[in-house]
Amino acid sequence: MSIEYRTEYDSLGPINVPSDRYYGAQTARAIENFPISGITIKSLPFVIQALAQVKIAAAQANCEEGFLATEKRDAIVTACQEVLAGKHDDEFVVDVFQGGAGTSTNMNMNEVLANRASELFGGVRGEGRLIHPNDDVNRSQSTNDAYATAVRLSIIPASRQLRDALLVLSNALNAKAAEFAHISKLGRTQLQDAVPMTLGQEFGAFATTILEDCDRLKETERLFLEVNLGGTAIGTGIAATPFYRTRVLEHLSHNTGLPVVGSKDLLEASWDMGAFMLHMGLLKRTAAKLSKIANDFRLLSSGPRGGIGEIVLPALQPGSSLMPGKVNPVAAEALNQVCFYVYGMDTTVGMAAQAGQLQLNAMEPVIVFSIHNAMDLLRKAVLTFTKTCVEGVQANAARCEDNLTSSTAFATELVTTMGYEAAAKVVKERLAS
Repeated sequence: MSIEYRTEYDSLGPINVPSDRYYGAQTARAIENFPISGITIKSLPFVIQALAQVKIAAAQANCEEGFLATEKRDAIVTACQEVLAGKHDDEFVVDVFQGGAGTSTNMNMNEVLANRASELFGGVRGEGRLIHPNDDVNRSQSTNDAYATAVRLSIIPASRQLRDALLVLSNALNAKAAEFAHISKLGRTQLQDAVPMTLGQEFGAFATTILEDCDRLKETERLFLEVNLGGTAIGTGIAATPFYRTRVLEHLSHNTGLPVVGSKDLLEASWDMGAFMLHMGLLKRTAAKLSKIANDFRLLSSGPRGGIGEIVLPALQPGSSLMPGKVNPVAAEALNQVCFYVYGMDTTVGMAAQAGQLQLNAMEPVIVFSIHNAMDLLRKAVLTFTKTCVEGVQANAARCEDNLTSSTAFATELVTTMGYEAAAKVVKERLAS
């Protein structure tokens, strides 16, 4: 089928836009300019939703100040509500890798809302629209405060989703800790025999370390509640009045149910990426813990005859195209790989955070994409690992007992009765026998 186009104009001149789309000229240019990953901002639903919330609050504040007609406000708000409901997801087509510090994302939203609001207002989309993407939808805003505010708020629901997944994993590990509480086994340090413990204690420690990061994720939410909305281009507040700056934050807080506050220094807030770095660092920490647990699952299940073999993982698929009967710890291996990938995204965020110059960080889009991608991958990997591996893991109690009784672990208990040197001699004699 042939595509019909309409001609739209921006400051660079005319450009063709598909007639059936709500986006406009600047979005069409971004599509041409950034044919990079094929991953569009549609894949960042929390960013889209948060930006729509910013536009609602701005329309309400501008209307109260007399800069936006009530009918236009209502049309913009309704269009935003449609975006929040997911009705226009396919209109958000800009690549996640984009220059311009998020301007293409902001204008993608402005154009979609302007054209849809124009229809709701009784007009058409395109050059004859009754609501303007810049003068109406983006009034009293800059990408540097509207987009920047939206991406900060978008972290909160995504982080909560990840926290929920980690709680599922922690609960599953705790359930196994209770199930394995009576099974004595060998504790190891540096892969060598150490002291006796129980398999339940081992799994309980896994649960505890994951729960700790659930608490840390909750604590970092407050960092993203401080926004620079109202600061406009670089934090000076140019083109936005003091009345607007106060009211837009009040509306945003009321509409989202989040205790949003304005940054104390709007100029600093326009370029500082500190909160994102801290959050990404926490994701890296979580990935390190998850990878350690995956490694331990692989070690503890190694064998089944030539390794440790103290736990048995669910058999998910044949493990070799050549070796019959071999079953690999694929769930743990997949979790490992996601964690390694998250480490790379932490490096990306760190590099991008320091790459800002003067009053703005133009690299914010890759920071936002990396953090959201990391949270989404961790969430999915954690839920998969929990369902396909943790919930079905079984203890090999006989192997646990054999490894313990044939080890040197009880020597430590002899230290208190016969001293270190004598106990060491006992161990040496046993190993030699």
